[in-house]
Amino acid sequence: MISWEVRQLADPVTTLFSKENRRQYMPNTPVLDQNIGWYLSGYADGEGSFCISFSPRNKLLVNIEVRPSFSVSQNSDRKEVLELFQTYFDCGTIRPDRSDKTVKYEVRRLKFLVERIIPHFRKYPLKSSKQRDFEKFAIVCELMKRGKHRKKESLKQIVKLASGMNAGGIRKYSKEYLLSLVT
Repeated sequence: MISWEVRQLADPVTTLFSKENRRQYMPNTPVLDQNIGWYLSGYADGEGSFCISFSPRNKLLVNIEVRPSFSVSQNSDRKEVLELFQTYFDCGTIRPDRSDKTVKYEVRRLKFLVERIIPHFRKYPLKSSKQRDFEKFAIVCELMKRGKHRKKESLKQIVKLASGMNAGGIRKYSKEYLLSLVT
């Protein structure tokens, strides 16, 4: 049987979120070590976003760049929660969001989305309708991992999936316009 101390050393997440480290790095965030995954999923359910954005690019074979991202926004006085996301996932950036004067944690690198973000939300699923957006997001990321965003037919599928996400959000380009670029 492995002693508790050895397990602590072997489990960097448990060590990282020990009571001592929580006091230092996130003094105003009451998180129980064993529930950190659920805590982050719950936080993301309220303050997070899974987004697929598109940009017309004439130099690309399919004329459209696809950019998936996961982000969580928060007022700057709660930045320690965003730092918790960054530490837990060991990726992403924290930056000011000039559009609404908040601070944003964001992951855009496909490798990290596929290897860290998506597995987390599969293990600790969201409880709101945002779960449907996550499922579409995960499909798009998997298609991109397989290079399907570089093929016209599958790019059309990606555009259609993404247009069904974040119903209340504002898109710069309509689904029809994006599909017209993929000819």
